[in-house]
Amino acid sequence: MTLLDTPAAARGLLTGDRYRAELDDGRELYLDGTRIGNPAEHPAFRPAADELARLVDLQHDPDHRELLTWKDPDTGLRLARAYQPPRTLEDLRVQRRSAEFWHAEALGQQGRSPAFMASIAVGVYDFRHRLATADPRFGANAEAWYRYCAENDLVLSHALGDPQIDRSTDPVDDPDLALRVLEENERGIVVRGAKQLTTLAPLAHEVLVYLSASFAERRGEQFVVWFALPLNTPGLVTLAREPLGGESWGHAHPLGARYDEQDAMLFFDDVLVPWDRVFLLRDGQLAREGLGRINAWSAYVGHIRYRERLRTLLATATLVAESIGVDGFRNIQEDLGRLAGYAELTEYFLDAAEARGAVTDGGLFAPGDTAASRVWSAEVAGSAVEIVRRIGASGLLIQPTAGDLAHPRLRPHLDRYMRGKGIDAERKSRLFRLAWELTGDGFGQRQDLYEYVHRGDLARNRINIFRRYDQSAARERLLKLVAPPSVTPQEGQS
Repeated sequence: MTLLDTPAAARGLLTGDRYRAELDDGRELYLDGTRIGNPAEHPAFRPAADELARLVDLQHDPDHRELLTWKDPDTGLRLARAYQPPRTLEDLRVQRRSAEFWHAEALGQQGRSPAFMASIAVGVYDFRHRLATADPRFGANAEAWYRYCAENDLVLSHALGDPQIDRSTDPVDDPDLALRVLEENERGIVVRGAKQLTTLAPLAHEVLVYLSASFAERRGEQFVVWFALPLNTPGLVTLAREPLGGESWGHAHPLGARYDEQDAMLFFDDVLVPWDRVFLLRDGQLAREGLGRINAWSAYVGHIRYRERLRTLLATATLVAESIGVDGFRNIQEDLGRLAGYAELTEYFLDAAEARGAVTDGGLFAPGDTAASRVWSAEVAGSAVEIVRRIGASGLLIQPTAGDLAHPRLRPHLDRYMRGKGIDAERKSRLFRLAWELTGDGFGQRQDLYEYVHRGDLARNRINIFRRYDQSAARERLLKLVAPPSVTPQEGQS
């Protein structure tokens, strides 16, 4: 069965139970040298899978159904709101409210939420007519894949980055540096290589693979390919990194347990990609054009998620300051004001994206360009975390565990010396451990690094903004100002 045949097999909105069951699909997934069966049942992945299951179940809650889902007029199926192609500004704003709800539930910690990845599938759908200019099959494939994902409410991942082997060498000289097409045959294309930092791959149904912008201009055509595959495709090997949830020290890791999305390496061991799964092939110019186009909505959803992360950091910093009686100090209020300003600015960026939105040549309403605000977000991410760290200071490093709090010899000392202002030792411990997890432990450091790298190469993004920024009017005014004055013949003789 091809993707073009799938409407009759559509399963509609995902449920938590169905999601867990569908992860048991025979994929070749490894963690710490061991092959994993169903990741939803493995202790390293189960808490995050359960949290995703909880969130998708909210789509069926009568209180949230209208916000989180929509009815496709073509099929009559009720689908996830994130998969709705926005055709008007109001459609886009409804998607914003839906994404705001999701990311508030996840405290802004899910960078690769299903809402984020669904918006990239919408982008592929919007770009289908341009893909069809290279090959009519590719445009039809893109539309069919989008419908397949939407009508089955699939959880997606995407793979862009190449292995960090030798970035000074061109892949043409060392083909292992990038995923490449080995051959084309009557069934499809065969690819070999790897992709790194494929976030959420161990917990996703499918992966979308497309060309990384970092190397788009210096590759041979065999490296230019877009396609999508189920993560249980034969020859596709997923290597998960070490989990960041930490040991189960009682209340120590509430975020890492729920929201460690798992980053992974994908190894393509001569994988056959059927023709109906190929969207673009050997066309670097079209690939470069498409990179920005298909990510227009995901960049917008990414800002929604980042705003919620900033709100979480601000609320945590405020509670920590209050718990030790420093919230009235001028320097602390200044720090909290800076963090509040960051959160407020993300709201402005979202409003600006909507105000600058327009209908694309694919027929959808796309947010305006968000490149400068994405660069700003990466630039302030470390500062936002540092504010929380600075307010908590040394208290972030030593807080009692659940076992310490339960010990009769220790508890009197904890109640006397590790309490806070109007807060007992246990509650203060939970709060400070949450702050540490956001900013200092493995999970917090991963989240901080993610904010810096996931929007792409920062230097390249700055250069691209500079190159396309229209300076013509300002340049003309300045050139007139510094031009030598005109001298008439009479003035020259006097």
